Formats: sequence, C-alpha cells, structure tokens
Amino acid sequence: MVKTEAALTDDALSLPVEARIRLVDRLLQSLNSPTQNEIEEAWAKEVDRRIAQIERGEAKLVPAEEVFAKLRRKYRR
Repeated sequence: MVKTEAALTDDALSLPVEARIRLVDRLLQSLNSPTQNEIEEAWAKEVDRRIAQIERGEAKLVPAEEVFAKLRRKYRR
C-alpha cells in the first residue's frame, strides 16, 4: 500500500528531532543539492581565487573605513 503525502508527513513529524534532521538531509541530497562539503569546497576555491587576484594586483582593495563611511552616507546612519 502506498502512503499519501499527508500520511508520510505525519509519520515524519512523529520522529525524534535527530531522525528528522537525517531525513531532511537525505531528501535534500535526493534533489541533487550540493552537500555541505561541496559548498565548503566551492568557497575554499573562491577564497583561493580572490587571494590570487590580490597577490597579482588585479583586485582593487578598499580600506574598511572608506567602505563603512560610504555605507553610512548611503543609509544615513
């Protein structure tokens, strides 16, 4: 017998928190979403790319004080 979505939802909600977390993780993985490791790997590559740009002089660096002053002016705070 095939359960309805409502019955599956009720069953899932009756699980302990840790089991629901594992279920959510597995469901998300089934959607071909990137895993946490893949996300962290992508960010690490992006950080490396940006560092390399800075080291090659390809990135324009702006002092934090200048950035925050511009934001304060823009948002009047």
